[in-house]
Amino acid sequence: MTGSVDAVNSTRVTFPSSLAPLARQFSSFFWIGLIAAVIHYGCLIGLVELAGFTPVPATLIGFAGGGVASYALNRRYTYASDRPHAEATWRFAVVAFVGFLLTWALMSFFGWLADARFAAWYAYLFAQLVTTGIVLIWSFLAHKFWTFGEASPPLP
Repeated sequence: MTGSVDAVNSTRVTFPSSLAPLARQFSSFFWIGLIAAVIHYGCLIGLVELAGFTPVPATLIGFAGGGVASYALNRRYTYASDRPHAEATWRFAVVAFVGFLLTWALMSFFGWLADARFAAWYAYLFAQLVTTGIVLIWSFLAHKFWTFGEASPPLP
């Protein structure tokens, strides 16, 4: 049953052979993203709850910490890239900066929705979960096709 859940063994999902490398790559990206998220959320919660930061600057600091871990691990384990570090690093930084801006904009928007005070203690965490999902999809696609993608041939 290609592309569906096997009714007998519901834990096994198969993909068409053309999608298997993409599924493996996204899975690796996802698990590495969880490691980066632990760093990100650890900074966010620690800075808000222990250091008295407001959620927006705390999440941006966490975003930067998670980004460093993400580059190091994705470069090694997710993308089979022969792009030199000097080129991949600045591309990664551009994608991360766009993700940083998306994080700022989304968290600011959700803060505005919650009357800019994140009234309930959990409101900032819900906002961060939604923000993380959006930035995850953006980052995976941008890194796959631009940061670590194959270099374009030189123009004639």
